[in-house]
Amino acid sequence: MKKILLIEDNLDIRENTAEILDLARYKVFTATNGKEGVEIAQIEKPDLIICDIMMPILDGYGVLHLLSKNEETSGIPFIFLTAKSERSDFRKGMEMGADDYITKPFDDVELLNAIESRLKKNEILKKEFKRNIEGLDELINQVQGSLENLSEGREPRIYKKKEDIYQEGNYPKGIYFINKGKVKIYQTNEHGKDLITELYKEGDFFGYLDLLQDSKNTNSATALEDSEIYMIPREDFFSLIYKNPQVSRKFIQMISNDLRENEKQLLKLAYNSVRKRLAEALVKLSDKYKKEGESIFSMNVSREDLANMVGTATETVIRTLSDFKDEKYIEVSGSLISILNYNKLANMKN
Repeated sequence: MKKILLIEDNLDIRENTAEILDLARYKVFTATNGKEGVEIAQIEKPDLIICDIMMPILDGYGVLHLLSKNEETSGIPFIFLTAKSERSDFRKGMEMGADDYITKPFDDVELLNAIESRLKKNEILKKEFKRNIEGLDELINQVQGSLENLSEGREPRIYKKKEDIYQEGNYPKGIYFINKGKVKIYQTNEHGKDLITELYKEGDFFGYLDLLQDSKNTNSATALEDSEIYMIPREDFFSLIYKNPQVSRKFIQMISNDLRENEKQLLKLAYNSVRKRLAEALVKLSDKYKKEGESIFSMNVSREDLANMVGTATETVIRTLSDFKDEKYIEVSGSLISILNYNKLANMKN
């Protein structure tokens, strides 16, 4: 039986709400003020807390602040229950980490739906992310198995080859997880020339940097092949990283790695020859997409995409690929490129 803590100073509302919860087969604890509520929460460790904002001794914001500082209570779903409906109050509560906000008067269906939704989400977050995370691979494995349930009503979307996932200049709606397929990230300069800055494959997250910066997208994302992609809405993503230090650290590491890679790419664009840059692009494609046990890496990749990775004209890429083919580094058949001598290409880029 799930335990719910109700913190409410109004006797009638407290008793009526407790009765509704009891009929819904929840074990209910009640508190008449914030201080009492904090004490009960620390002892009983409820599965969810419903808390009024305007209360004597300690208001709802104070309750949320104190509980969020305690590791044992910081992950408990928290719903504000209040007669105040001004946007500033709503925003303050959400910024502090509240999960939902119900305005009085409310009906029993609205209350029970909110509780069920938050309990369901928290069960997934606790099970999949809190206790079992030891590294990013573990996070990815767990998300891949339960992603459909992380947000109600979410379904994977199929993106056809060359279809945009999001575009530069738009506001990000969430982060993306590739269940199947491949994705390129690119930026476009004032002359309309694209530069591919990153490649992603099955099991990768992308689109999180601009979301964390709360800025418009600084790049675009397009499917390199038919792909199945989940989008984790921003509210679920922020709920996850705010309440889970392990996940926060992993995404910080991912951002740091992305920034370092972008810096390296800028240096190579500035100082390396086209030949070296193309060799590196081919090696990067192999490292990213070669399957385990595959002796020769082959991939359908357009000359335009290669040029956008290398930062040069398509014609220059075609000529250099022809040189690599003559030197037996690669085999070319239409858009299919097969790497025959990985070590030679790797040594060339170094």
